Order: sequence, then C-alpha cells, then structure tokens
Amino acid sequence: RLTTDDTRQHYYPSLSPDGRSVVYAAFRQANIYEIYEMDIATGNVIQLTNKLGNLNAPEISPNGKDIIFKLWSPNTDKNTIWMMDRDGQGADKISRVSGWDPTWSPDGEDILFASDMEDGVIKLFRIGRNGKQLHRVGSLPAIRGRSDWSPDGQFIVTYSGEPWNHEVYLMNVDGSNAHVISPAGGNAQGAAFSPDGQWVAFTAYYD
Repeated sequence: RLTTDDTRQHYYPSLSPDGRSVVYAAFRQANIYEIYEMDIATGNVIQLTNKLGNLNAPEISPNGKDIIFKLWSPNTDKNTIWMMDRDGQGADKISRVSGWDPTWSPDGEDILFASDMEDGVIKLFRIGRNGKQLHRVGSLPAIRGRSDWSPDGQFIVTYSGEPWNHEVYLMNVDGSNAHVISPAGGNAQGAAFSPDGQWVAFTAYYD
C-alpha cells in the first residue's frame, strides 16, 4: 500500500517513466482535487497543484519533464486537458478543446484523449502538445475511460460498447482496423500495454 491517509480519496495513480515515483489525484475539498507525486522508495509526497479545480488523470511525459491532467470546472461543467511542469509550475490548458483521460504518445509529441465535443458521442482524439493538429482517431463510438499507446507508437488500445457490455479494442494509431481482442461477456475495460508491447492488461467481470 502506498497511500496511508484514510481521510481522503485517492484516484488515478500513474507511474513515472523511470518507475521511481507515482502521480495521483486526491480530494481536498468540495470540487477541489489536487495532484501529488510520491517517491515510492521513501514515501515522501509533494503537492503539485493548489486549488486549480477538480483534477484527475495525471500522467508524466516520457521525458519526465511535464505532466498532463484533466480539469473539470463546476462553473462550466466542462472537462479540459491541461499541462504543467513536473514541479507543478506553469499549469495551463493544452487548447480550448474539451476532453478527459489524456495519455502521452511514446515520443511525447502528441496526447490521446476521449471527448464528446464533436457530436455528443464520446470518441478518441489526438492533439499535439502545442495544442495544434487536432485529429479524431477512427470512428469507434461510446469510448469510456483511459486508452493507451503501444510502446512503438503504432497501435492504440481502448474499450468501447454499451454500459456493462464493454470490450477491449486494438486499432492502428490512426484508428483504422479497430477489432475486439478481449473474450466476450466480461465488461472488459481499462486496458494498458505492457512495456514490451506484447501484452494488454485490463479489468473485467467474468462470473
């Protein structure tokens, strides 16, 4: 067990590229979640944000210098993708697009995320870290939750389907050739690639 504070909820842990620390979001007060980084060896925790809003899904860039995350604002009821320095400084929106569950491309130049900004149906999008070159990734509908890139940057794994009937899909990085790779009937979701790119781990409810 890494976190020991039983008075607060902790969400969305993500390991650093070197495996030495973990970033996560934790409840602070109503509509305020902060992002923290913990050194795994020592247990030391650093608070990186201060009352920006409801934050979650932090992920450190492949070069270890930046962190992307999602911010939800109760005033607008919108989710936006933000980026900040590793130490929490310089936090700002990636762009004006709405979305959630961001994840870095292996080269750190692009960000994959889910959004319903196009037609109200949740789909995958990618955008450059500079906030330019926005593209929809395929046409697979009803995307839920975080997706992942293969380590070589050639494939994307995600999950899709109706509530309690999700399946894990593998597709090319442009969204083509999307096909189910999970056994049917398990409400499979939350997929992630192994570091060597040969395996996909996911959660499911087979009973």
